[in-house]
Amino acid sequence: MQTPDQKTAHHTVFEDAQAFVYGTAMCAFAVVMLRDLGFITGQTAGLALLISYVLKASFGWVFFAVNLPFYWFGYKRMGMKFVLKTFACVALISGFSELFPHLISFERVNPVFGAVMIGFLQGAGLMAIFRHGGSLGGIGILALYLQDATKLKAGYVQLGFDVILFGVASLLLPLSLVAYSLLGAVILNLVIAINHRRDRYIAM
Repeated sequence: MQTPDQKTAHHTVFEDAQAFVYGTAMCAFAVVMLRDLGFITGQTAGLALLISYVLKASFGWVFFAVNLPFYWFGYKRMGMKFVLKTFACVALISGFSELFPHLISFERVNPVFGAVMIGFLQGAGLMAIFRHGGSLGGIGILALYLQDATKLKAGYVQLGFDVILFGVASLLLPLSLVAYSLLGAVILNLVIAINHRRDRYIAM
């Protein structure tokens, strides 16, 4: 049972900042593994990875640019505070994704193990970000906006986007890599679904 103090608990600025640094660092570490293995992932990060493979461009800059159109939807749906937190998270993961490849590389990773660990890393990182009121922007914001505007459930919008994304990826990448990528995406979504429960997490 929640006490009145628990119901009104809020994170401090420092707590938000450390969560965003931790969460984006975990996600950026997963991106390094994704790129070294040639995998993709779902949502906006997956779109940015696919574009970076096709254009042979930097993931960090592509991810930052792909997110720009979605901030307006975030502002309309959840306000300026959410947009500022999301912008900070996107900027951090973009920067870390540029920095980390200079600090670490993966010469040998079993693809199944890699897919599972990528899902774990992304799940842990995203939970920290979500629990402190941030996001990694993109399709998730658009899905929530469309849910309000059309009553189309956000989960269906995100699922539809991922189906299209993986379908396009199957035309551009070896099917084995797409299959491993799908395994990682399933692990990620299971981690979020099982561990991120608003009714069990109190502070805001």
